[in-house]
Amino acid sequence: MIKKMAVYCGARSGNRPEYAKAAYEFGKKMADHQIELVYGGGKYGLMRAVADGVLENGGIVHGIITEELKDRGAAYDKVQDFRVVPSMDKRKDTMMNLADGMVALPGSIGTLEEISQAISWTAIGDNAKPVAFYNYAGFYDYLDKLLKRMNQDDFLENIYSLIVKSN
Repeated sequence: MIKKMAVYCGARSGNRPEYAKAAYEFGKKMADHQIELVYGGGKYGLMRAVADGVLENGGIVHGIITEELKDRGAAYDKVQDFRVVPSMDKRKDTMMNLADGMVALPGSIGTLEEISQAISWTAIGDNAKPVAFYNYAGFYDYLDKLLKRMNQDDFLENIYSLIVKSN
């Protein structure tokens, strides 16, 4: 059972307002189902939208941020459980250990790097927790094609080549 979900997503909102709305709604659904949010602790972009969705609907948020990002003013002060760690490696490790599952919403290189690490650790047996993509508006369609190609060319096992489709 998932009680805490690590959400990886953009520190920017993107150029389509519906991304922030979808992230907020995702956070609201987490709160409605009493699933606590574990995220990067930021106050910008989709990170803030998903945190607000949880917070404004009575949920609990765990923010894990690096010292550097906190010093640059990126920390979201509304988060109930806020942890400052020395490095991105420690941040990723703390988030994965604290959460019961991981999901990627739309984002950039950091989002892709974090969810890719979670998936690769699953493949080698270091992460037994579920990992998923929220393929909002087809955001991850090209990644889905790439994973299918990796599978087709026998670099990737079947279980890792599928992305569940969402609106």
